[in-house]
Amino acid sequence: MATGIAFIILFGLLADWLMRKFRLPGLIGLLVIGVIVGPYCLNVFSPEMKNVASDLRLIALVIILLRAGLEVSKSTLAKVGARALLMSFIPCLCEVGVITYFGPKLLDLTTLESAILGSILAAVSPAVVVPFMIQFINEGRGKKHGAPTLILAAASCDDAFAIVLCTSFLGMYTGNKLSTVQQVVSLPISIILGIAGGALIGLIMCKLFDKFNPRATKKVLILMSASIFLVALQENIHSIINFSALLATMTIGFVILEKREPIAHELSSKLAKIWIFAQLVLFILVGSEVNVPVALDAGVSGIIIIFLGLLGRSIGVQLCLMKSIFTIKERAFITISYLPKATVQAAMGAVPLLAMKAAGMITMPGEIILAVAVLSILITAPLGAVAISATSKKLLEQ
Repeated sequence: MATGIAFIILFGLLADWLMRKFRLPGLIGLLVIGVIVGPYCLNVFSPEMKNVASDLRLIALVIILLRAGLEVSKSTLAKVGARALLMSFIPCLCEVGVITYFGPKLLDLTTLESAILGSILAAVSPAVVVPFMIQFINEGRGKKHGAPTLILAAASCDDAFAIVLCTSFLGMYTGNKLSTVQQVVSLPISIILGIAGGALIGLIMCKLFDKFNPRATKKVLILMSASIFLVALQENIHSIINFSALLATMTIGFVILEKREPIAHELSSKLAKIWIFAQLVLFILVGSEVNVPVALDAGVSGIIIIFLGLLGRSIGVQLCLMKSIFTIKERAFITISYLPKATVQAAMGAVPLLAMKAAGMITMPGEIILAVAVLSILITAPLGAVAISATSKKLLEQ
């Protein structure tokens, strides 16, 4: 496994440097390296590396969300609070609705199977979007109206909503109607408990840091460990009660920023350094999940359905921003920033196929869903990253 990590560092840094030489976001090179070295191409990684890949991705995602929370101030969040709530579900519903309608016409799927596909494709990728937004906040871009903060606040809720929809549709598809009802009811509970749990832990952290005053590095390690325990807790009790561990992680950072701002800036600086390594791990391992042959099988119809879904999502974003304080340029930027797919699609793309196999059903719909999910990563992650980077200076005031 040590060899695999060394490979990630060396080739990841090289790919990042090459992309930046061409004025492209470094994550594009990391995703490409991941695809090439993944099990569906060169298959470079050892079995041990593959076994811990999901845990490494989780750690990197925790770092992203902690940094996001530590950059979201209460005053800025107050400007975008209501819009962030709308952005957490309306664009997702619009994208799911469009794909559900066009899925049977373009792909060999039923309406319900198309809804499952739509719920997987509808999740925006925090892994792609959040690092950009943190960078723009630090640079002061879009600060007046808080456009980057809006995207930060809404992205994690958007993911949670899409995952709940996917689980609900799968429950309907496999005949587990009780599970569907429970999942729909549990969504607001999951969000409320996630925020409440994160706020409580954030307050506890502030008290601990005041009393013992550990070094900044130790504070970061404590925060990361607490966040990882939250995710583990969510996985262990999800059959009893749901709560959003990722939203809780972001809330921890938010509370520390509000209660102990100097400490928050210190922690954010340390996490920024750790992120240099974490982003290499995250994007290369996400790229390694991409099944290129399956993606190619999706063909032109898969590409069309992806772009139709993005059109529906863009309309949903514009509906959320009607009569808001954001300028036309800022609305365009928010729409662009809400397009990239990667993390949820890599994690959830194969779930319907596995569920169909477990239920003894025909697996062809699951294979189509997986193919289109993979294709969405290949198309939207690099294009979205380039678009966000290229338009930020033109569309956001500094």
